[in-house]
Amino acid sequence: MTHLYDRQYIAGAWCATQGKEFVEVFDPNSGALAARVGMGHEDDALRAAQAARAAFAGWSAMPLPERVRIVQKWAQALATRKDRLVRAIAAEVGTPLKISQIVQVESPLCNIGSFVDTVQSLTWETMVGNSRIAREPFGVIACITPWNFPLHQIVLKLAPALLTGNTVVLKPSELTPQTTQLICEALHEAGFPDGVVNVVNGTGPMVGAPLAASEAVDVLSFTGSTQAGKAVTALAAQTVKKVTTELGGKSPSVVLPSADLARAVKATMASCMLNNGQTCSALTRLLVPADLAQQACALVAQEIAKLTVGSSLSEGSRVGPLISQRQQASVQALLHEGERQGAQRIAEASAVPEQGFFVAPSAYAVDEDNALARQEVFGPVLSILTYSDVDDAVRLANATAFGLAAAVWGEEQQAMAVARRIQAGQVDINGARFNALAPFGGYKQSGVGREGGLFGVEEFLQVKSIQINLPSGN
Repeated sequence: MTHLYDRQYIAGAWCATQGKEFVEVFDPNSGALAARVGMGHEDDALRAAQAARAAFAGWSAMPLPERVRIVQKWAQALATRKDRLVRAIAAEVGTPLKISQIVQVESPLCNIGSFVDTVQSLTWETMVGNSRIAREPFGVIACITPWNFPLHQIVLKLAPALLTGNTVVLKPSELTPQTTQLICEALHEAGFPDGVVNVVNGTGPMVGAPLAASEAVDVLSFTGSTQAGKAVTALAAQTVKKVTTELGGKSPSVVLPSADLARAVKATMASCMLNNGQTCSALTRLLVPADLAQQACALVAQEIAKLTVGSSLSEGSRVGPLISQRQQASVQALLHEGERQGAQRIAEASAVPEQGFFVAPSAYAVDEDNALARQEVFGPVLSILTYSDVDDAVRLANATAFGLAAAVWGEEQQAMAVARRIQAGQVDINGARFNALAPFGGYKQSGVGREGGLFGVEEFLQVKSIQINLPSGN
């Protein structure tokens, strides 16, 4: 059955879109038409921004405990829709059910609670000499979020922005309409005052661009491709607004000679294949000493052979389809280019469904100039590179325009020394677990700004200095 999504959520009400165009969304597991989504118009975007502007004074003046109460009601409303969100994301993005449950839904629900705790413990005013330093909300935040982690990325932006007293216009991906619908229903049920949260579906050029350029928007928070991030940043510069971006990645997993090679390969493969490779921070480059290359390739082949590729709605699948035919074609084109440049296929999953937007999980031995070593694939593809010594490993790890994440494996002190030399916003040592309270964001062309924890909260607060006359003697 084909579903129709043709309404926007503006000023606390569902309303007809001003746009006349529709985007067709296809089931990634079968390729069948799944939904038609009404695209928002520039008028919808600007009307939403004005609604957020009108709501800002009241929302920012609301006592923090009351804002916390409403955000917690949003979390509760999302929790009651947990099972539907899990299946919606699995069906729309292609994320296997178990990963959809744990990473796509349960993790962001926990993040809302963490943001509540962080904001409640925040020091809103401090004294520095004779200056009172106050943290204040910016105003209207335009949040542009991607399709690969639709709930997760929305939570990372909306929760801290709203808790700190800002109002929001959200432009989610048009490719995840069912997920967006469930999120909007939860926002409405939570009882935010009209205009505090507005949601406009649409394309980047038609909705995202007007929001980036609008004088009614004070901050632009963007997650997506590096190319799109550059475009919206340029538009935002016209009104000199703050811009935070979380963009692409080509993250290295550096295996030192002292490492447990089998453990490092297994964890790197798990990261690379997470969400079918549709993860910006995925470890997609495995860097190994030249004398361990043959052993590493054999271990990679063993891991790929274990992968079960199938419908994202099947309990047994570890790797599902890519989100769209366009994404499938993009990955396949990059693989062909890499092979043309000399990439050698080490392993490839054999049993892959013929229907749907599947790409066989694979691994390639490449040199550092190959497209597969430099460009973000955004599919289930691992590149294997060799190095001569530790300095060469660091050089290779940094030989990319990106700097989002990395991993280092080996004796702890040596691994720490290497981690400090890698140009990335987040580096894991020996498989250390992800910390949602730690700042997440990139170096170089992986973006500007941080999400998560206190750093993610402070991105939505500006600082004011108020100089006062202290009593004599102070």
